[in-house]
Amino acid sequence: MTTAHVMACIDGSVFAPTVCDYAAWASLRLDVPLTFVHVLDKERATQSDLSGNIGLGSREHLLEELATLDEKRAKIAQEQGRLMLDAAVDRARADGVADVHCRQRNGELVETLTELEGDIRLLVLGKRGESNDEHLGSNLERVVRALHRNILITTGEFRTPEQAMIAFDNSATTRRGIETLAASPLLKGLECHLVTVGIDSEAAREGLPWAREVLGAAGLDVTTATRAGHVEEALDKYVKDNAIDLIVMGAYGHSRIRHLLVGSTTTAMMRKADVPVLLMR
Repeated sequence: MTTAHVMACIDGSVFAPTVCDYAAWASLRLDVPLTFVHVLDKERATQSDLSGNIGLGSREHLLEELATLDEKRAKIAQEQGRLMLDAAVDRARADGVADVHCRQRNGELVETLTELEGDIRLLVLGKRGESNDEHLGSNLERVVRALHRNILITTGEFRTPEQAMIAFDNSATTRRGIETLAASPLLKGLECHLVTVGIDSEAAREGLPWAREVLGAAGLDVTTATRAGHVEEALDKYVKDNAIDLIVMGAYGHSRIRHLLVGSTTTAMMRKADVPVLLMR
């Protein structure tokens, strides 16, 4: 049986070094191989077809020159991607990862990741990409919806996680996430804060005791907390008040937490995050 990898998408964005470092951290924690992927979007590697702006049949040589330039741009973009992959591999090895690989693909990001899904245990993405730091961000929600894998979304500079906040709403997704975390070495040794929003909620009354028992039985150090108010504001305040450096949330959930993570607000939330977010599927 083939071992699923931590898979990290890299590009020319400012988030690429952070993606490399968090991917290396996750690979070492999970004790699985690490694979870096660079997806070369043909449309982004070449200029647009300008034939419509050229007089019909009058400047064929310009069309030929444009085609030649596009071919050269594609080759340069491919070589640039290879250099980025080589640098990522070197960085991961310097971080202590021995089993590290790289792949370069032509095509579209979401389609490529869907094809590779069977090889993924954890996907690591920067919250934005290289085109004005927006390209990957614009695809983020599509990736979350398309893949049935846990996704770690990175931001800022790498900081070894010591305190993780697990946002819990007692949904099927978050309950599965708790069981996944209990069976995984990813958060072992970290101080885990199990937090729900809604003082008199089912999650607070029944869910938190269950989740704490499951995580505690797995040897995780767990603190539970219940907060009132608007979900996003309450969780953000908890993160800041408790020096949280990793947020764990279900990709799909109940009520207000669901609305944060599904639909048009997903990418906006990721852009505002100051610490990495692990989305559980």
